[in-house]
Amino acid sequence: MNERMNGKQASRSNQPEVEAPEIPIQEDKTISPVTETIQQFGQTQSPAGESNIFCMTIIGQVEGHLILPPQNKTTKYEHIIPQLVAAEQNQRIEGILIILNTVGGDVEAGLAIAEMIASLSKPTVTVVIGGGHSIGVPIAVASTYSLIAGSATMTIHPIRMNGLVIGVPQTFEYMEKMQERVVRFVTSHSNITEEMFKELMFKTGELNRDIGTAVGSADAVKYGLMDAVGGIGQAIAQLNQLIGDKRQTLQAGGYTQ
Repeated sequence: MNERMNGKQASRSNQPEVEAPEIPIQEDKTISPVTETIQQFGQTQSPAGESNIFCMTIIGQVEGHLILPPQNKTTKYEHIIPQLVAAEQNQRIEGILIILNTVGGDVEAGLAIAEMIASLSKPTVTVVIGGGHSIGVPIAVASTYSLIAGSATMTIHPIRMNGLVIGVPQTFEYMEKMQERVVRFVTSHSNITEEMFKELMFKTGELNRDIGTAVGSADAVKYGLMDAVGGIGQAIAQLNQLIGDKRQTLQAGGYTQ
C-alpha cells in the first residue's frame, strides 16, 4: 500500500509543473481632477502650493447663447461666471489675474463677463496677450488695472449682426441701444473719452469692412483705454501691490478677511 502511494507520489513529482496564468494588470485610466480641469477649462493651480491669486483665461471666441462649431476655440460664459463667483467667495483668494486673448464674440455674453469682473470686491488685473478685439475690449477694461503686451492689439468697431436681419427701424434702434451699452461700459471703466472711443469705432479705411480701428499697445495707453504696457510679470507685481493696499485698508478699518 505504501509502495503504491509512493509510486503515485513519484509519478506526480515527475509531471511538469503548470505555471498559473498571469493576470494582466489593468492600468488606471481614471482622469485626475487636475487633468480634467486642464481639458475642460485650460487652467490649473500651481502644483507647488495653493496661491492667493486666481488665474483665469479668456481665449478664442466668446461663446454666447448659441453653440459654435467644434473647430472653434471658444470661451463659454457659463464656465466663466461660476468661476468668478467661486473666487469671490473663497477667502484664500485675494486677487484675480485675467489673461485675455480673444477675437470677440457674443455681445451680451461678453458684457456679462465684463460686469462680473467689474463687480468683484477683490483686486483684479487684466493682461491682453495677442489681442483683445471687439467685445474683448469691455472685458479688458473691466478690471481694477489693465495691461496690454507690446505686440498686442485691440480692434474697436461697431456692433455687427450675423444671420437673418429684419430691415426695419426697430432692428437698427436695437443695435444702436446695444452699442451704447458697450460705449457706456468702456468709457466708465477706463480713461478714454466717449468722443475718442466713438471716433475710433466709426473710423473708415483701416479695416477690411471699412469701419473700425485696430489700436496698438502704445496707442491704447495714449488714448486712455488701457493703463499701461506690460506682461505677466508686471501684472502680478501690480496685483500684489493692490492686494497689499487692500490689506492695509482692512486693517486700518478694523476688519478682518
